[in-house]
Amino acid sequence: MNFHLPQIPERSQKPRSSGVTMMMDKGLSIREAENFIDASGHLTDLVKFGFGSSYITNNLQEKIKLYQSAGIKVYLGGTLFEAFYIRKMLDDYKKLLEKYGLDTMEVSDGSVLMPTQKKCEIINYFAKDFTVLSEVGSKEEGIIVSPNKWVKMMTTELEAGSWKVIAEARESGTVGIYRSNGTAHTMLINKILNKVNKEDILWEAPKKAQQVWFIKLLGANVNLGNIAPNEMIPLESLRLGLRGDTFFTFLEEEKENLELEASNAFDYERN
Repeated sequence: MNFHLPQIPERSQKPRSSGVTMMMDKGLSIREAENFIDASGHLTDLVKFGFGSSYITNNLQEKIKLYQSAGIKVYLGGTLFEAFYIRKMLDDYKKLLEKYGLDTMEVSDGSVLMPTQKKCEIINYFAKDFTVLSEVGSKEEGIIVSPNKWVKMMTTELEAGSWKVIAEARESGTVGIYRSNGTAHTMLINKILNKVNKEDILWEAPKKAQQVWFIKLLGANVNLGNIAPNEMIPLESLRLGLRGDTFFTFLEEEKENLELEASNAFDYERN
């Protein structure tokens, strides 16, 4: 940090397994990726090439090496995995990961139907050679998955070898763990947390209000993903209580005194 402030929540340090932040790269150029690393690489644990964008991204190998040289794990979007899966090309997918020197990958079934047993077999297969994230939840609006099924899928996939399970929200933040208006399915999330270790879950939270909600619920070191490149520093500011939305979150014991002092100081300045 550039200077000292007391009562700032302690953040886990990279490489870390809690407090992870995943940035979603939807087509940054090499120069934009370089600028991103310069500004926010120290805050970034994972970069996901969103959906199937890696298929048409220029200088893909160069971008991957650029992120990796900054200590950032890179993986290809789950939709691309599903595109290979539905074409019965998983061996080709593994060769693709090896070709590009990727040690991290995502297994998802948000767009295709995949039996749970089959998904877990795939997770187990890839987990022997890669760090696996598996995504739970549908990408389609209006599809309701019961809390018990969410819990069952998450626990089963972690047992199969997933490093983290991703709670689906898409880049829109309007499906899966969120309602169509972007607000959290509170009951669903609380039931998940009653059964699944919070450090094992990466919550997709592309919207500021969603990030605030999770930080207030689970603290500064909640795992969050689908963050836009230009939102990494704003998100870290939220995590540290350095934006208005979370300003008093980590000062609860002295909240009333601080609010009173701030009010008195303001009144004094006015007078």
